[in-house]
Amino acid sequence: MELFSLKGRTALVTGGTRGIGQALAIALAEAGSDVILIQRPGSNNNETKDSIEKLGRKATVFHADLASPSDLRGLVQRITDDGHDINTLVNCGGIQRRHPAHEFPDDDWNEVLQVNLNAVFTVSRDVGAYMLTREPKGNPPHRGSIINIASLVSFQGGLNVPAYAAAKGGVAQLTKSFSNQWASSGINVNAIAPGYIHTDMNEALINDEQRAKSILDRIPAGRWGLPDDFKGSIVYLASRASLYVSGEILTVDGG
Repeated sequence: MELFSLKGRTALVTGGTRGIGQALAIALAEAGSDVILIQRPGSNNNETKDSIEKLGRKATVFHADLASPSDLRGLVQRITDDGHDINTLVNCGGIQRRHPAHEFPDDDWNEVLQVNLNAVFTVSRDVGAYMLTREPKGNPPHRGSIINIASLVSFQGGLNVPAYAAAKGGVAQLTKSFSNQWASSGINVNAIAPGYIHTDMNEALINDEQRAKSILDRIPAGRWGLPDDFKGSIVYLASRASLYVSGEILTVDGG
């Protein structure tokens, strides 16, 4: 089990207040990691923080809006200046906007690309730069793990979600690009691609009886996924169990 232990680690998690992100943050804590949560300014949602602290791990909240490039500027520096040693990054923050492609508004396109792709780039770049300054540990030497949340639409394209599909396709390729750059330096960069998951983000699909049935009919597992279905995957990709895995897009979609 030592292969999967995250004791002595500190994970930075975006999008950790609900859904998949919340399950990921709690799973990391259950495996022994302290957690830094990035939440929007004014957010008083302490549910994830409280759950982590009940496990005996430290949970720290920093405020930044992923939709605001100025909020992200200097965010990682602020965290490390506060004494936190980041050795795991999980980019899970995301938004969804649904419109037919021919009616998709520019403002929604730009917002989705900023939150779901640009913010992933900015935070990964800055955390990666910090990880490169860390003394590598273990044999083989390791400096840190970056785990992005991609999507089934990284490959499929989706319907009525052109901005989300473009962003998540970009996340998949960004993952591979950063992996190519940093794997030799002991930084593993991977992604998890969820299928159809029962969360608030998919409420519109779940409430569309005909669309929900068509989706369920093609999931071999016979059910929508749940946030807790990602706990094993995140611990694996954050731990020494996956040291020789980098640039991988791990699909978790019920088959």
